Amino acid sequence: MTREHQGGTRGLAAARKGFWSGLRFTSLRLRLVLVFGLVALTAAVSASGIAYWLNREAVLTRTQDAVLRDFEQEMQNRAGALPEHPTQDELQHTAGQMANSSQRFSVLLVAEGTDGTTVYGSSGGLGGFALSDVPESLRTAVNKEQKVTSANKHPYHLYWQRITDDDTPYLVAGTRVIGGGPTGYMLKSLEPEAKDLNSLAWSLGIATALALLGSALLAQALATTVLKPVHRLGVAARRLGEGKLDTRLRVSGTDELADLSRTFNSAAENLEKRVADMAGREQASRRFVADMSHELRTPLTALTAVTEVLEEELEYAGEGDGEGGSFDPMVEPAVRLVVSETRRLNDLVENLMEVTRFDAGTARLVLDDVDVADQITACIDARAWLDAVELDAERGIHARLDPRRLDVILANLIGNALKHGGSPVRVSVARADDEVVIRVRDNGPGIPEDVLPHVFDRFYKASASRPRSEGSGLGLSIAMENAHIHGGEITAENAPEGGAVFTLRLPQDPSPPADEDAEDTAGAAGGGSRGKDAKGQV
Repeated sequence: MTREHQGGTRGLAAARKGFWSGLRFTSLRLRLVLVFGLVALTAAVSASGIAYWLNREAVLTRTQDAVLRDFEQEMQNRAGALPEHPTQDELQHTAGQMANSSQRFSVLLVAEGTDGTTVYGSSGGLGGFALSDVPESLRTAVNKEQKVTSANKHPYHLYWQRITDDDTPYLVAGTRVIGGGPTGYMLKSLEPEAKDLNSLAWSLGIATALALLGSALLAQALATTVLKPVHRLGVAARRLGEGKLDTRLRVSGTDELADLSRTFNSAAENLEKRVADMAGREQASRRFVADMSHELRTPLTALTAVTEVLEEELEYAGEGDGEGGSFDPMVEPAVRLVVSETRRLNDLVENLMEVTRFDAGTARLVLDDVDVADQITACIDARAWLDAVELDAERGIHARLDPRRLDVILANLIGNALKHGGSPVRVSVARADDEVVIRVRDNGPGIPEDVLPHVFDRFYKASASRPRSEGSGLGLSIAMENAHIHGGEITAENAPEGGAVFTLRLPQDPSPPADEDAEDTAGAAGGGSRGKDAKGQV
């Protein structure tokens, strides 16, 4: 296939696609046009049919009455003057005279001759109008003698019938002379009237087609008038759905479409106010969390220093050599609780600050070429998890990632598996297309099915009866945010043979590239305490 032919084929396909999409786009317009067309067609055909039928009956009846009246008069005047037993010449001559009347019809006279035989006389001669051209039913009716009564004063009457011969319509009539005499039949061609009626039918057909075309054009104009506001409403609704809350419709008129436009404008205005109010509240909430976190950092710094001193004193007192200070056994549990809760509060504040950075869109990546296996080993080693974690990762799998944010993700996933799934925890690394896939699997009972959809929700904890668990419910949420900022994803599921599996997928080269000069704040959410968020307690 040549390049020109390929281009032509693609152009034809594009044109066909555009045509059908246009039909789909204007389906309501097409329905309106079709309905108008069907109504106009029905009305035009009905009117044309009635007009044709009325004109046909009028034309045929007028012609028929004139012919029958003339024939009846000729039968009385000319055929009635013939002797009781006329000769063929007399019948022939009389038939010719009758045919020369104003209506110009063919005549056949039938009588009984002097010798008792049947004598015929036709206006067209021997090859003209014959008795065989008259329908048998008409001959029977003409020759049937009626009973004379007060209502029926004559034994014989005039009968007529319309027939068609070689697609030409004819009027056939017959009667007998009153008081005795020949029987006469008349044959009149209705071809001129048929031609007039055909011309009338063509005229009515053309009028019907013009009416249909006019109705289609009118329907198109009306559809455009009606659908233009609907189209504007659809465009405005799409703009509103895209977040352009200042979209409004121009209102004109007082009809239903104008009322619809006013309703849309009112709804859009209310929506804009509500969204602005919600945005303001959300911004205030974020600012409050951020301010609160910052304000808590100063006293927490002092508390952390004090708790570190207390923790050292506890360890020193625990050696039991009697040379160092010691704690009162009644005070020691309280000191340990203060140390634990202070550390937990410090982790919570750091996590809240990290969440506010994600919500505000200020979190940035500081990318570097990372050996994923080395990074996982460093994360495990820094938290003393080497004895509880099995690593299945070959070295040499590199990716361009933010090391600190990757450490946050790994610390949360592995720590979560160790705390709530049970060791040994198996971590595997593989390359799939342009992605790095890291799986963290534990040997626990798995995640309840009703908890699976919520494991990455903020502050979600599976058991409402344990609201003071060690986890804050933010670790897995922060891990997911860090995966998203890399362009990756984390999924959670239960393995068929038992245990939960968290799968981290990260692109080897995030796109679009992040601002590497931006300040990195991911480390604030890292550390050993990141393993505090657990399945069933996220």
